[in-house]
Amino acid sequence: MNVPCVRVERERGEETRRRLAEADLLAHDYEIEAEEGWLYVPVADAEAVPADLTVVTRAVGERDTRDTPADLLGFEPTYERLGDIVILDEDDPERARDIADAVMASDLPVRAVINRASKVKGELRVRDWEVLVSDGTEASEATRGAEDASSETETVHREYGCEFLLDVAEVYFSPRLATERHRVAEQVEPGERAFDMFAGVGPFVVPFAERGAEVVGVDLNERAVEYLRGNARRNGVADRVTAIQGDVRDVAEGYHDWADRVVMNLPHSADEFLDTAVAVAGDDCVIHYYDIQHEDDPFGPGETAIRAAAEPEYEVEVQTRHVVRSYAPHELNVCLDVRLTR
Repeated sequence: MNVPCVRVERERGEETRRRLAEADLLAHDYEIEAEEGWLYVPVADAEAVPADLTVVTRAVGERDTRDTPADLLGFEPTYERLGDIVILDEDDPERARDIADAVMASDLPVRAVINRASKVKGELRVRDWEVLVSDGTEASEATRGAEDASSETETVHREYGCEFLLDVAEVYFSPRLATERHRVAEQVEPGERAFDMFAGVGPFVVPFAERGAEVVGVDLNERAVEYLRGNARRNGVADRVTAIQGDVRDVAEGYHDWADRVVMNLPHSADEFLDTAVAVAGDDCVIHYYDIQHEDDPFGPGETAIRAAAEPEYEVEVQTRHVVRSYAPHELNVCLDVRLTR
């Protein structure tokens, strides 16, 4: 049957499939097919496909097995894929276990299903997890912390051609921000000097370095910095990456007037670090400032804070006002791309 499909290079197939799945655009009744180095991913709504993806009409086979979690459950569950782990956010233990069993019984290439057991907490922004199923075997019902769940919560996440080893019980990481990270990375030019103030395991640092930038990544979480160094090696960019564990306000003292680009992805409190970002900025610097604000004025508070920190030393030009995603009812996660010119 002829259906609309996204045509994508085979090596970008998984990241594209995940991106379409996050947007609820996959046509699950049809097979993903490969031919001469290309993958053809059937989509349910061609008009809703992002403009940077190519849509073609192609004959593909129909799926004749009930092998998705939704098929087995009779409803569409909400979950995230992170490498070979599926992440749930379910308050009902019985519903969570039913979803976990269906995920493991489906055709998804999954090693474990885990459920959020706490909110993000502390200055290291980690949370507790309940491991529902691991390698097909039910684990303890008890909530598990970083020390006793690390082997079950560590995975390799692939994103736009990069690989990231991480443990969700020890570091903060959101696969939902893959498209946003790619949007920013595409702005990076070879030879730039970039400074990521809250680098985590390197989802900005590594693609920046892949594009030829010299990158400094700082994080308070010692384990995140260990993963960052490993991920730089894993992706072949260690020679362009400096990973530093510590408070960015202290680290920045060695990088005054250094950066062509600064990433501030700490949306609940980035405004508290604007003086540090301005100190790091060189004569011509772009700051990617992440914020969470009410939908009535999502960009105004951030722009006001940036101007207060940077003017009159710098001219401030807001190049992009970008909504990343909905964060909570009436609250938006946004990004301001701001050029500072001394």
